[in-house]
Amino acid sequence: MTDAATGAEEARRVAGLVAAQEKAIALFAEVEARGLVAPGVGEREASDRIRDLANDMFGTTKHWHKRIVRSGPNSLLPYRENPPDRIIGEDDVAFADFGPIFEEYEADFGRTYVFGDDPDKHRLLADLPRVFDAGRAAFAADPDITGKQLHAEVERLAAEAGWTLGIWHAGHLVGEFPHETNDGAKTESYITPDNDNPLRRTDRRGRVCHWILELHFVDERRGFGGFYEQLLDLA
Repeated sequence: MTDAATGAEEARRVAGLVAAQEKAIALFAEVEARGLVAPGVGEREASDRIRDLANDMFGTTKHWHKRIVRSGPNSLLPYRENPPDRIIGEDDVAFADFGPIFEEYEADFGRTYVFGDDPDKHRLLADLPRVFDAGRAAFAADPDITGKQLHAEVERLAAEAGWTLGIWHAGHLVGEFPHETNDGAKTESYITPDNDNPLRRTDRRGRVCHWILELHFVDERRGFGGFYEQLLDLA
């Protein structure tokens, strides 16, 4: 493959990933506008509502990971758990974690919703995007940053704000469906304390690695958590 072809292919990949995220942003703006995640709605019902809206807006029929809406104590649980369906309460925190596929490219997008006036839940709602931006700034400032180093910075920022991490990693590779993984949940595919590899690198096929930054902050004592994720190195 020539350098020009390589450059054109990478430009196409970047455009596809950015376009997929833009569609996810539009989807979740409409989710909020329509109040699809709201008190009195079951988590499974809210998830199905978002799925149906994605189909209506974009003809999306595939999601590359399971669709999640969690609320109240369920919001403490990591991705791999499958808690019983729960009705969202009047003073709950709830989050949605979706991985729709748009034009063969994966989007991975998560947002948190707070109902009621609890100041700690509203503080969480404000801290998630703030820490995301700080994590992205740390990535941008160090061309050689490793998964281990970025995870440590995210963990530090969370602790400074009074939260703990609810999952074992702070992000992962993303790309065409299905994105490159190494025999499942291998450390080099994730932003994790065990990943000493630079995040700016190429995969086994020689393509640039692109990353999702994923934040799951929890407060075990108060019994709730929040979630926020989107592209780290693009858009």
